Amino acid sequence: MRRKLKKAAARPAPAKRRKPAPQPYPKVNTSSVWTEALFGAEILLLHAMPVYYGLGVPRGDGSAVVIIPGFLGTDLYLTELHAWLRRIGYRPYFSGIGVNAECPNLLIQRRLNQTIEKALAETGRKIHLIGHSLGGVIARSVAGDRPNDVASVITLAAPIRGTVANRAVLHAAEAVRLRILEEHGTGVLPDCYTGRCTCNFLDSLHRKVANAMLETAIYTRQDGIVDWRYCMTLDPEKDVEVPGTHIGMAFNPAAYTVVAERLARAQSPVIPPSRARRL
Repeated sequence: MRRKLKKAAARPAPAKRRKPAPQPYPKVNTSSVWTEALFGAEILLLHAMPVYYGLGVPRGDGSAVVIIPGFLGTDLYLTELHAWLRRIGYRPYFSGIGVNAECPNLLIQRRLNQTIEKALAETGRKIHLIGHSLGGVIARSVAGDRPNDVASVITLAAPIRGTVANRAVLHAAEAVRLRILEEHGTGVLPDCYTGRCTCNFLDSLHRKVANAMLETAIYTRQDGIVDWRYCMTLDPEKDVEVPGTHIGMAFNPAAYTVVAERLARAQSPVIPPSRARRL
């Protein structure tokens, strides 16, 4: 007997797999603020490394390097970086912004731009910008706003992609924001010192840097202050990871080595007299 073959029921077409929704980038900060206590060891290590004495790194060409301190910091803690830059052949300039606890837009307009104009006039060539933490965000904004004056911009543990920080830092930033609003009133926008502000500072920060400008974002996964993933450009040609702490980035020997190499790669051509800015 022939067995009757049961007609197989038609199988439904497999449903198309939906692509998972992209997760926010990034999700969490993985380091503790207590790791920042190790920054003192980085200072000691720096003094023991050949890079601190200018050994094994490219020599500078005498061009100007403006260095900008981080949140609540002053130029004073960047003295080591300033002296080192001079030692390897550059002409360093402190930012002159005072305490970095003010509307960034006002800091740039009223103080930092004066330092930049002085550096341009005294060297006759494009400048380099180096900023630590919030100072790096300011440096990146200036680079976006003044592409004809900046040869390179280097950020050190700077949250250039957004603000995800330790809770204590956020509380301090809110206190600074309230003081700014009280002091300046209508002289600043209501959302000053937040990511919602529409001032020129944030507008310039979101611009792409000029193709002729060399951009470098140095970050550390051990950052206990801000989420290190926000300190990256997401371009592997620009992002450089080093071991260390957030605070210690200003004294980090690995970061110094990267800075020397990137400064050497950046061209700092002489500005024609017709384009040179005068004080």
